[in-house]
Amino acid sequence: MTAFSQLRFINAGHFLDHYFLLIFPTAVIAIQADWQLAYGEALAFGTTGVIAFALGTPLAGWLGDRWSRRSLMAIFFIGIGAASVLTGLATGPLSLMAGLAAIGFFAAIYHPVGLAMVTDLAARPGRALAVNGVAGNFGLAGAALATGWISDLAGWNMAFIAPGLVSVAVGLFYLATAYRATVAGGGRKGVEAPVTASRGVQIRVIAAIGLFALFGGLIFNAVTNSLPKLFEERLTDIASNLSDVGEFTALVFAIAAFAQLPVGDLLDRFGARVILIALFTVELALFLLIADASGAIVLPLAIGLVLMLFAELPVTAWLLGRYVSSAWRARAYSAEYLVSLGISSAAIPIIAYLHYNGYGFDNQYPMLAGCVAVALLGAFMLPGRSAIAATA
Repeated sequence: MTAFSQLRFINAGHFLDHYFLLIFPTAVIAIQADWQLAYGEALAFGTTGVIAFALGTPLAGWLGDRWSRRSLMAIFFIGIGAASVLTGLATGPLSLMAGLAAIGFFAAIYHPVGLAMVTDLAARPGRALAVNGVAGNFGLAGAALATGWISDLAGWNMAFIAPGLVSVAVGLFYLATAYRATVAGGGRKGVEAPVTASRGVQIRVIAAIGLFALFGGLIFNAVTNSLPKLFEERLTDIASNLSDVGEFTALVFAIAAFAQLPVGDLLDRFGARVILIALFTVELALFLLIADASGAIVLPLAIGLVLMLFAELPVTAWLLGRYVSSAWRARAYSAEYLVSLGISSAAIPIIAYLHYNGYGFDNQYPMLAGCVAVALLGAFMLPGRSAIAATA
């Protein structure tokens, strides 16, 4: 299997990873109606999936540096597909929560393993990570769109079952092709460029990544999980049913999907500092604007906000790929995701709690703007263009 062929499967995996993680936030609107529950009560069922994602990430990172990354990718495809099918067969809260936990556990495999494979295989890591990120973004958009359609046509159960069967099929095809490969070492490059940055620069980068992991994960999960509900509440004049909500959510994700491509090219040329400062500044302003907005204006504001969020996605992976050697890279990605998910796992219960107690998006989004302000401080800690050029 050539590096190009492997990257195509890895990109497909990113699509499916985000797709499965975003089925529930749209399907929950149908689940609450089917089971006659309040939105906050039904949304809280998703907490098990996020926790399982966080718990499975360090194991995936450890295995990714010690075992075949291609084998782990095959387990990801088949495992997450089977878990989604079981979730669709749920008959009550306990079986639903167990299914979502299984989805989260298998989804945890992807980022430590897949991103390590991308940075190992690609000649231009920034560009490759951006393309990979676009695939993940389309997974977000596809989940919202397809889940809304399937739920209206065949029920929320089939919204889990149908994509689960597709993922199992992809996994079997991957197995049939991956083990004919002659590339040794799980698809890694034979020669790894040494990390040349000074220890002081590496410490600053790791500290900044810590801030991004803590606050960026919370921000991203809060927005992507709450966007369908935001549209249901604020777009009442143009969104009258769940299909409409799913279509508008998918539109936002689809438009924002390509935001990473120019960022990937710019990362390879200028580094992360100036890019993140600009993105975080615009993002902060949009959170404050959308908090009190209503009607059709919410849609372009949401598009701008998600554009900023998606544009940021390849930056941390690029930083880790540049400043961490391949032998430790899967563990580094897993550590970053563990920190990120440790706090972002609180996003769903926080949204559920605030909604249950009458605190809507006019309260939640200013809080998220405060998180962006802290992440902005981390951006100023990163090395500038001159330091990037010195270590190139």
